Amino acid sequence: LALVFVMLTYGGWNEAAYLSAEVRGDGAASRAPIARVLFVGIGVVTALYLLVNLAYLRGLGHAGMAASDAIGADLVRAIWGEGGAKLVAALIAVAALTSLNATVITGARTNHALGTDFPRLGPLAHWDGRRQAPVVALWVQGAIALALVLLGALTRSGFGTLVEFTAPVFWAFFALTGLAVFRLRRLDPARPRPFRVPLYPLTPVAFVATSLYMLWSSLNYSGLGAFVGVAVLAAGVPVLWYCLAGERQDSDPRRNA
Repeated sequence: LALVFVMLTYGGWNEAAYLSAEVRGDGAASRAPIARVLFVGIGVVTALYLLVNLAYLRGLGHAGMAASDAIGADLVRAIWGEGGAKLVAALIAVAALTSLNATVITGARTNHALGTDFPRLGPLAHWDGRRQAPVVALWVQGAIALALVLLGALTRSGFGTLVEFTAPVFWAFFALTGLAVFRLRRLDPARPRPFRVPLYPLTPVAFVATSLYMLWSSLNYSGLGAFVGVAVLAAGVPVLWYCLAGERQDSDPRRNA
């Protein structure tokens, strides 16, 4: 169960891939740097997280870490006093804002892709040439985020509620993404692959198995709270049917004639 929150701290590692369509250049070579960015980014962040947690452990000990509600500020307070604690708290707030900024930029690309793939969601595909951004997708993402914040504010434990709401859906989609690698290879084996999967099929099998284990753990942690996220996810099914029906109508030769 602890891994539900530990892995949440690494959330966002995959979002660099959302920008792959905007990397300058032609063909697979232009997208190859994305793989390096993912590997280097994960390595640097992992090293930093381990060093920071080692500092917490050395400075506060297990008991101090368990009792702290603001562990970074408490560690610096023990070393530099109250002034140092306020400085670190400000730095943490700035770091959170920069992380939110990156998530806003990358996350809206998924909504933009929906509008590109499904004509009935076409407004999401609007691209503002002057700002070089998917403006409509950004507004939709902002509305969804505010709704989640409101949900958290109305509950007793806001952050815990958001974890209960999002974690099962998060890991379910990770597992589906891994399974899609097998399906796409089987359905379209001759298509050129811009990214190679090392040690295939062992790598995606391990990824899917880990994601399913985390899905089970998040459901075990969330309990009834998980059904809220599942219900919102299920609400997308009729939207998908609506979009697919529009594609079938557009491809009907009798209708086009």
